[in-house]
Amino acid sequence: MSESSAARGPLAGVKVVEMAAIGPVPFCGMALADMGAEVICVDRVFNANLGIAVDRKFDCMGRGKKSIAVDLKKPEGTALVRRLIADSDAVIEGFRPDVMGRLGLSPETCLADNPKLVFGRSSGWGDKGPLASIASHDINYLALSGCLATMGLKGPPSPPLNLVGDFGGAAMHLLAGVIAGLYAAKATGIGQVVSASISDGTLGLMPMTYGLYASGEWSLERGQNLLDGGAPFYRTYETSDGRYVAVGAIEGKFFRELLRKLGLEEQIDASRQNDRDTWPEATALFAGTFAKKTRDEWAKLFETSDACVTPVLDMSEAPGHPQQLAAGAFIEIDGVRQPAPVPKFSAMQHTPRDGAPEVGAHTEEVLARLGYSEKELAELGRNGLIANGLVA
Repeated sequence: MSESSAARGPLAGVKVVEMAAIGPVPFCGMALADMGAEVICVDRVFNANLGIAVDRKFDCMGRGKKSIAVDLKKPEGTALVRRLIADSDAVIEGFRPDVMGRLGLSPETCLADNPKLVFGRSSGWGDKGPLASIASHDINYLALSGCLATMGLKGPPSPPLNLVGDFGGAAMHLLAGVIAGLYAAKATGIGQVVSASISDGTLGLMPMTYGLYASGEWSLERGQNLLDGGAPFYRTYETSDGRYVAVGAIEGKFFRELLRKLGLEEQIDASRQNDRDTWPEATALFAGTFAKKTRDEWAKLFETSDACVTPVLDMSEAPGHPQQLAAGAFIEIDGVRQPAPVPKFSAMQHTPRDGAPEVGAHTEEVLARLGYSEKELAELGRNGLIANGLVA
């Protein structure tokens, strides 16, 4: 395979329409674009004040995409987007369940136009239940799933940013579903609706935890469990300089190595590692020991050890760590350092070169490919149906 064809990515030739939204959908669109798909974001011709406002340069989830600006409040604008979807392989949207239908872009309508279409949806609560039409955010979906109640030590539950619901839960399940749908459509010629709500996606990450709870191995009290900071060998400890190290020595052989490196072999019985009665005393011993050196001194001591101890780095430090540098974990686009695409492919890796486009930057290019003439495009622009930039 030539270098140019490899650089296109495994999804080269796949066209995806992304309806502008926040949370899971732009993340999913980014991942599809990172794999080489052409992702065309349908933005608004006015500022809808969605999400956290940043300059487009810093909108990392918009990298590698194209943008068209269309007024979906007008039937002519909806007809234009309907035509675009009919010419695409997939569409992804993150509205409340009834919005696409009210716009005249329901799954039934779009699949009638294009029977091979994969229609990806990621609402908050899904399309059923008493909360289906209620506005919420990541923290709310985590709260009702049982997930938030497991986060943190004693005291108020700690929100894990929006990594669990928006991105890990909904976006990644939506991504997997869309790719599976594309595969099925290619094999059978039959498209379908793929739904991955944030609520469902969060629960979709929790089979192991619910299994542990059902078995009696997980306490409902925070900070008392193997993976929630309750175990002395799976938590963080403050160091002498006010920073932290992370300890994850779950397996017996790693726990014994941890004790050896810390000089605690005589004070902590390795054979009672999982005896919860020993955890408070062991935690206190670990805390006192880690408080004697700086974070970076401990990092140096453990850097070639299997004790599973690493420094807790902040976002200014992580990109410069030797492991991240060796792995190529970060890329830079327009001077903005950001996580590199994952997963990595051996034969068809695509690396985005462009950041998020200005809203509407590709409107005329995309519509011209659909067959709109220069005269028609000019008329659409005069009527405010499309824009080559954001209208305030």
